[in-house]
Amino acid sequence: MAKNLMAAGYELVLHNRTREKAEELASEGNAEVADSPREVAETCPVAITMLPGPAEVEGVVAGEDGLLAGTGGGSLIVDMSTSSPVLAKDLARRAGELGAGMLDAPVSGGDVGAIEGTLSIMAGGSEEDFGRARPLFEVMGKTVTHTGPSGTGQVVKAANQIVVALVIEAVSEALVLGSKAGVDPEKILGALSSGLAGSKVMEVKRKNFLMRDFEPGGKVEFHRKDLGIALTAAREYGVALPVTALVNQMFGTMMAKGRGGWDHSSLLTLIEDLSGAEDRVGN
Repeated sequence: MAKNLMAAGYELVLHNRTREKAEELASEGNAEVADSPREVAETCPVAITMLPGPAEVEGVVAGEDGLLAGTGGGSLIVDMSTSSPVLAKDLARRAGELGAGMLDAPVSGGDVGAIEGTLSIMAGGSEEDFGRARPLFEVMGKTVTHTGPSGTGQVVKAANQIVVALVIEAVSEALVLGSKAGVDPEKILGALSSGLAGSKVMEVKRKNFLMRDFEPGGKVEFHRKDLGIALTAAREYGVALPVTALVNQMFGTMMAKGRGGWDHSSLLTLIEDLSGAEDRVGN
């Protein structure tokens, strides 16, 4: 994402908890390295964060040496992490008290979308702040949606992660059933993709399912974290997510089996385990 901004001509100030990563990226283009999030905020009118989860977002934005400590009036913070809707609203309120704007703008599309600049970006916050950030979003993404006020970007991302997880689980069940019944997995996906069951998951994860290539694009451990965020939001808003809770437990089982670093499409292997599948899908 940073490389795409650099390629578009933007000057960047970079900070990473592993400084060497920031220095390596800075050496590739028009960028310099900052020692802290606060220094980034003091230097840049727009600060973009991409972090693992809510705890890291809160620390980088609101910590002692965080972005808010260096943010002035007129600045804009854009958090593109997958995080908590409740936290997003609280941080936006705190930024507003300093005269700054804040967007929660999580993304979908994985590592491929980030590299190719084709991410789907869902942004919550004011129309004015969204308009200011839109040129940046259009460099990093293909589909850019203003979802509403602060927190709604994270709500939509939670919904996205629910759908992706449940579709992966459903495709896994279908493939194991078909394979054990003697049907070629490639023909199963071909038939399903052409009908009502077709989905982006089957298109993007086709190789993963058929070739058993579980090199991570989206890791099991991160998707489990995302479903945890969705379930926490569901409790906050009084919504029942029974199947989401089940798939969250399945991802937890994957982690217990040492598969937390595998691609989330590897949920297929858990269905195989439960089915006593001697002949694995794709083998």
